[in-house]
Amino acid sequence: MEQPINLSPSAAGRVAAIAAKQGRDAALRLAVEGGGCSGFQYRFDLVSEIEGDDVVVERDGVKLVVDPVSLDLVRGSTVDFVESLGGAAFKVENPNAAAGCGCGSSFSI
Repeated sequence: MEQPINLSPSAAGRVAAIAAKQGRDAALRLAVEGGGCSGFQYRFDLVSEIEGDDVVVERDGVKLVVDPVSLDLVRGSTVDFVESLGGAAFKVENPNAAAGCGCGSSFSI
């Protein structure tokens, strides 16, 4: 069965490393908020608590947690971790986004 959202091996590895350094659970919450230069923006946080209606997918022992409202905007996406000359960051490859901005952290539908 296909998952509603995916976590790449690179992102799972990065979350596990950050969580281990901070002594926290390896659970990354992805939320979508209004704002940003394109209308919506992604927010990432390490979390210890998972709400009853959250969607949780797991890769290599790392959980990706998304609330139902945000999931409607990111369904079918892949959360990745990319490193380049410009820096390193989590990136959402969102097939629902009609447009994005240069920074890669905001999008429109």
